[in-house]
Amino acid sequence: MAVPVIVKILLTDGSCQRLSLAHGLPESLEDLMAEVKKQCNLEGNFRLQFMDSLFDNEFMNLTSVSEVEDRGTLKVIDLSTPTMQHESFTVLPLQASSPCSANDSSSLSGELVDTDVLSSNESTSSRTSWPAVFHVPKFSYDAELKLQQAGLVYIQNGTVLIPDPKLKSAILDGLVQEIVQYKVYVSDKEMEQVAQSLIKKHPCLTEKGSSTGYGGWKMSLKYKLSNYRTQLRKLGCPEVTVNSLKNKPVGKRSAAFGIKKAKRAEVNFCPTYPSAETEESLEEMRKALLLDVKKRNNREAVKFKMEKTFAYRRHEVVRDAPMVDDFMARWPALFEVSEVRLISCCFFFVFFNVRLAVEGLSCVHLQIAIIPNSTSLLIWLTLVYLPFVCFVQSLDNNTINEVIEDTTVGIYVVKEHASSDEVEDIGIVLEGIKVMQDLDNVALAVAMLFGLMYVLNLSYPADLRYTFEVIQKIWMELDGSKLSNKALDLKNRLSQ
Repeated sequence: MAVPVIVKILLTDGSCQRLSLAHGLPESLEDLMAEVKKQCNLEGNFRLQFMDSLFDNEFMNLTSVSEVEDRGTLKVIDLSTPTMQHESFTVLPLQASSPCSANDSSSLSGELVDTDVLSSNESTSSRTSWPAVFHVPKFSYDAELKLQQAGLVYIQNGTVLIPDPKLKSAILDGLVQEIVQYKVYVSDKEMEQVAQSLIKKHPCLTEKGSSTGYGGWKMSLKYKLSNYRTQLRKLGCPEVTVNSLKNKPVGKRSAAFGIKKAKRAEVNFCPTYPSAETEESLEEMRKALLLDVKKRNNREAVKFKMEKTFAYRRHEVVRDAPMVDDFMARWPALFEVSEVRLISCCFFFVFFNVRLAVEGLSCVHLQIAIIPNSTSLLIWLTLVYLPFVCFVQSLDNNTINEVIEDTTVGIYVVKEHASSDEVEDIGIVLEGIKVMQDLDNVALAVAMLFGLMYVLNLSYPADLRYTFEVIQKIWMELDGSKLSNKALDLKNRLSQ
């Protein structure tokens, strides 16, 4: 008798669901894809990828059903639309004297900015970003049976189910297990989304005494998740222990003070250390990195150790919030273009191909090209003025240093004369110090500055919050469902 198999499916819209194969794995890959298409209601052409443990849980193209494991993970790759860059965006510098054109790419030389979103080989966590539609999982067999019977009664006469303690506990446990696949700290709006999805799938659980029909479920979920975080803290989950009382300032050690959690769609905000690694071994690796960055032709060794120490570095950023100058001294390799990474939207998030073209270094054009027969958003946005770009029209070192020291967050461009096309230097300033310099163009500098805000877990400056919000939520579509009035107004204008 065939052994039943359950597989997690990551869909192209960012959601995920279970694939139940009651009679075991199909004999052929074609039969498996047909079953995926049937259960997940998919249309069009797609291919499947599986999470390969031999390569640090990276996704590989599925070529045989023997590569599928029970309780494993498969990822759906849509082939019905033209392929776009995944988990990265391409910065294409344009000559200063040349206008930006939608079709003219022959004169553009691409430079790929490494914004791989905390790939799975850097952490044991397999978190994904919060889905647009929350998927209610299947509960235990007896719970599903009770819900099925109650559902029939509800359809017949509208009688709702008042779940017994065992059933309610099973439902809450199942929902919490689904929630923590995305995050352990959930906003009120997200918790409401979970409760709403529950009664949408199981109308018999609707609470007639609640104005929304799910107010009690929402409150019960909050308590259940809070209790579950207590269990995780006892098990040493770093995303929870970072908020323990002993890690808070003396005199402000209350549970509600300064909760450190993902606020900008970060994934793996505070991941666990790689297996077989300890804080001591990772500290030794960090010290070795200080020597490795000084060696020539040593890029691969540096890259390997930077990936290995990702969780250790992330703990330091989140827990200690070090000054940029101190952190730069400890991790100099991080402040390279190839090491700037966005901690968000792991595995499935698609960054559009973005052209940031510079005209005379005085304006930046953002274009997302039209892709035929696709639902890609067309945006043509011109920022005549970027408030964090400072043009220094002098080569006097004292003048340059004075401007830099007075800058908290910004990009500097050194030119001999205002009308000159020749640029001496382009760099990034954080907390009054140069963290990057000799960048190719302002477009690349903007991308790097945005990436560093994530890497260093920096808050957006108050006077630039709308600028960075537009970059994050509209351009990059990170947590784009929650917009300020100003950002929403801009998005509406762009869509016209």
